[in-house]
Amino acid sequence: MSSSTLDLNFVFTSENDMRSFKVNLLTTDPSIQIIELYRFYHPVTGLSHGLTTFHRQNLATNLFEPAGQIEWSSDHNATAYFGLEEVHIRDLRRAKKSSSRSRRFKAGGSEYKWKLSSDTGDLVCVDSRRKTIATWNQEQSNLQVASKAESILDRLVVTCFLNLWALRHLGQW
Repeated sequence: MSSSTLDLNFVFTSENDMRSFKVNLLTTDPSIQIIELYRFYHPVTGLSHGLTTFHRQNLATNLFEPAGQIEWSSDHNATAYFGLEEVHIRDLRRAKKSSSRSRRFKAGGSEYKWKLSSDTGDLVCVDSRRKTIATWNQEQSNLQVASKAESILDRLVVTCFLNLWALRHLGQW
């Protein structure tokens, strides 16, 4: 990955349901070390269905604006909404074949692939030219995103989360 990256830290706020969490942008500026960039909220009802909403901070106005939602009909069936675009979870975690250790998704007219890089739960996202655009470090709960992938940041954050959900909650890749 290039030296110009966005360093994001996922902070899961509910022990009962990992669908409520914050994503902080880590900075190198000593006066501002952390900027809350995303807020994901899912009501704790004890049910597998429900609605997870996510908001992104507009860094120009410092206001949180709706970025989308995930409508769950079960633990492994959901539809994500990015603004007006509706995408089923199977299209955000598509396997090329049943034994595949990668999950594909489309964004901005291109195809990307998350790969399970180790038994520790680390993930790597590559573009169609096999260039790494994002990496997930399980131990630190950090997502590092290449600045060239900033235009699909919402999609990267959501697909990373959905893959983590499948690994942790469903016990499967």
